[in-house]
Amino acid sequence: MKPIAFAVLLVLTSPAAAQDIIGQASVIDGDTIEIHGQRIRLWGIDAPESAQLCRGADSLLFRCGSAAANGLADYIGGRAVTCSPRATDRYRRVVAVCSVSDVDLARWLVGGGLALDWPKYSRGTYAADQVKAAGKGAGMFAGSYIEPWAYRACIRSGGRPQACSDGD
Repeated sequence: MKPIAFAVLLVLTSPAAAQDIIGQASVIDGDTIEIHGQRIRLWGIDAPESAQLCRGADSLLFRCGSAAANGLADYIGGRAVTCSPRATDRYRRVVAVCSVSDVDLARWLVGGGLALDWPKYSRGTYAADQVKAAGKGAGMFAGSYIEPWAYRACIRSGGRPQACSDGD
């Protein structure tokens, strides 16, 4: 009986079955926040890394990762954030759908051109928002960019931030 009780305990305490996390959030980067000391990765999207560069409509490089983080922080302001856990990632962060006043933060980021739908995880949940943002030339879509997952792979293989970004 103990193995059965242990298995039930694991299911009941898994992140997917966890209660919502609610509170004032600190923005760590464009797709990660912290509430009550708990790091939370926004589900289904990928935002540029802090050091990542993109090209604007004027072809000049800008820190699109910083723009995503700053935009998210400004949007949240001092309002309460509600996160519904879905999983735990390899860095032991909760992966969750988070909202402010019933606005999905991931949808807001993608719709503003500050993050990308990550179909590997989202199954296209935010794809239509990305298409609309691209059509309006919002955020990253005003110029050019490298997908954050490709940027990280370049950095892991020894590349430097500017060389791995949409730079020369």
